[in-house]
Amino acid sequence: MSDITDAATAPVLERDGARATIRLNRPKHLNRLQAEDLDELVRLFDLVEAAPDIRVLVLTGTGRAFSAGYDLNSVAERAVSANEQQSAGSAFEVVVNRLEDLGVPTICRLNGGVYGGSTDLALACDFRIGVDTAEMFMPAARLGLHYYRSGIKRYVTRLGVDNAKKLFLTAVKISAPEMLRIGYLTAMVPVEFLDEEVDKLANILAGNAPQAMRGMKRAINEFARGELDDRAADQRHRDSMRGDEIKEGIKAFAEKRPPRF
Repeated sequence: MSDITDAATAPVLERDGARATIRLNRPKHLNRLQAEDLDELVRLFDLVEAAPDIRVLVLTGTGRAFSAGYDLNSVAERAVSANEQQSAGSAFEVVVNRLEDLGVPTICRLNGGVYGGSTDLALACDFRIGVDTAEMFMPAARLGLHYYRSGIKRYVTRLGVDNAKKLFLTAVKISAPEMLRIGYLTAMVPVEFLDEEVDKLANILAGNAPQAMRGMKRAINEFARGELDDRAADQRHRDSMRGDEIKEGIKAFAEKRPPRF
């Protein structure tokens, strides 16, 4: 994957067969997200989810960092605006929650450091594969910011109470090996093997049954949030037992070939 572009832009969508890649593209500012980037990300997420031939999404950054998070100047401007109906934090929260609930499986390709709100953006992905030189920190306590509710919940449900407290309350920076140890990273690799590792996982996900994955991802996320829709999950299970995917899956298994979903 090329990390070279001519100029800073809003997030860029690239397609390669069954894979879509969304790349944050403001490398001179460590891909710090601007207000206009938030609407563009939601638009791109909608495009990805609406395309039936896209089976997996990779989220990454241009240059030496994944992202420095949301522009603090925008946060400050909205914080002092008495007439602002939606805070910068809640606008960002909408984007992250949309990513978490995306129907297709998602991989965050952490090409470098991940800071502030972008730590939650990456955490909203189903998998995070990072370089061994990556680092992360959540500076909310230093900034006097009480982080939004769903972001704290994501940290707690994915990383555990103790790790969430360490990262939020101390605002300490941690290295890639520690990110791996606490479960923030799914895998850690030298930079020269990053694309190989991402490709391997993306190909696995792209080859699996999309409807089954979509339903199970929804159930897993609902379980994590303590909001499982039991009736809907049970119905998806029953429907899958009569659906085309299981017919093809069983046939492919019997014929000892990869399934064609």
